[in-house]
Amino acid sequence: MGNAKTAAEILLDTLAARGADRAFCVPGESYIALLDALHAHPSIDLVTCRHEGGAGFMAVADARLTGRPGIVLVSRGPGACNAAIALHTAEQDAVPLILLIGQVEKRDLRRRAFQEIDYGAMFGGIAKWVGEATHPDEVPELIARAWSMATQGVPGPVVLSLPEDVLAAPCAAPALPPTRLGAAGLPADTAAELAGLLRRAERPILLAGHGLDGPGGRAALRAFAEAWQLPVAVSFRRQDLFPNDHPLYAGDLGLRNPHAQRQAFAEADLVLALGTRLTDITTQGYSWPAPGQRLVHVCADPRFLGWLFPAELAIAAEARAVLAALSAEPAAAPPGRDGWNRRLRQLQEADSRATAGDFPDGLPFLRVAQLVGECAPADAIVTLDAGTFAAPFYRKLAWRPPQRLLAPISGAMGFGVPAAVAAALRHPERTVICAVGDGGALMTGGELAVGMARRLPIKLLLSDNGSYASIRIHQERQHPGRVSGTDLANPDLGAWCAAFGAPLLRVETEADLPALAQALRAPGPLAAVVRTSLRAVLPPARPVPAPAAAG
Repeated sequence: MGNAKTAAEILLDTLAARGADRAFCVPGESYIALLDALHAHPSIDLVTCRHEGGAGFMAVADARLTGRPGIVLVSRGPGACNAAIALHTAEQDAVPLILLIGQVEKRDLRRRAFQEIDYGAMFGGIAKWVGEATHPDEVPELIARAWSMATQGVPGPVVLSLPEDVLAAPCAAPALPPTRLGAAGLPADTAAELAGLLRRAERPILLAGHGLDGPGGRAALRAFAEAWQLPVAVSFRRQDLFPNDHPLYAGDLGLRNPHAQRQAFAEADLVLALGTRLTDITTQGYSWPAPGQRLVHVCADPRFLGWLFPAELAIAAEARAVLAALSAEPAAAPPGRDGWNRRLRQLQEADSRATAGDFPDGLPFLRVAQLVGECAPADAIVTLDAGTFAAPFYRKLAWRPPQRLLAPISGAMGFGVPAAVAAALRHPERTVICAVGDGGALMTGGELAVGMARRLPIKLLLSDNGSYASIRIHQERQHPGRVSGTDLANPDLGAWCAAFGAPLLRVETEADLPALAQALRAPGPLAAVVRTSLRAVLPPARPVPAPAAAG
């Protein structure tokens, strides 16, 4: 046994055999054996981050770009707690993620040892699976299972707890080779039935979701929509699945859809929900598809079929496999569909128009978003944090594959900067633009240090309006004039950006936009701090009712 590999080394061999080539971490003594194994590993790049939440967000973004599980390494207790936001994001975003947690020694499990947590109890409601090794020979099987669980069906997060003494011990079990899983397909009779529904539908909508966010998914979706002349709507924050300037693009199902568009969607005589779980925002508060509308629901995991939205056809299959099966069916559409397609397209085009006004407190961030739309290359990757500043990016810009839009479906603040670092690491040849607010920037913006250390040419657009603006909007609607908890006292964000070593550009007025456009088109990193108007996004002021007279 003297020359046997440790469980940590076998774990890395198992991951590498499945294509893992990068891991994100904040180091901890509870997995020091794994760090040692990574020191000499020939194919796995270890990215040292500044916070476990940032490391987790990087792994989520990397998984979105590769289709493989993002790998996160954290220490027990505080490290695992900090990484919880990434687990939630991966679950909401349907992204494969493997969280590896260094755990207390095996003898101390469930004895309330220093920094011990029972991760099955902690993460059981978020993760698809939680495992824990109690012997080194279990590690190859457990990490292989973690990979399979993260990627099968609807992708999602898994957790593996690894006691530090187990990781360091010799492992007699070999690394398990990868298994190639075939995608769940569509029987020929079901394909024929679905094709018949599509041929007869005069007012169909194809709702495209996460199941098409993978290799070949976008091209297959476009080819299918064009062959069958189906209007395509995308699920929440999936605008990059289908070219937004295409005549068949009908818009997104997201926040605050225009009334006329929602009304039109409610008139659809067939909804083909393809590769989506039909969550609350995409279904407009579980109100669409409405009772009486025909629904075909395709989702790779049968757990999400049939219990909330009764479907004429509920198909547990991979979205791309369904499209492949339908390619054998003759495509056709009734003559009346052309008018329906034009109507949906006109509604989307009307929603995409916007004009920025003039405001005394700064520049509407809409102008910055429009500039990104004008300057971003055809293969740009744009990462967005959560916040009001991001709203124009979803409906006022025309996204076109292979451009990528990485935004947290979960709505988690702090995603933008770490996601940009991960994207630039994965695709150093592509322009990576990150838009973030002053709230999210000071949550995980320290990960910019990782980007600068790696010499990544990230272009950071920081919206500075001194407010948690999206919450302030709700506050003004429900409690006008009563501001509480939403004001921010910011440092000099320009000085903060400059401290990382990124070239700084301050954008104060419309006159500064040509310089910003030039900087966006130039090679190299950029940190642009935009004095952003808060008034531009707040609802019109309402008079505060006077107190009733006594009497």
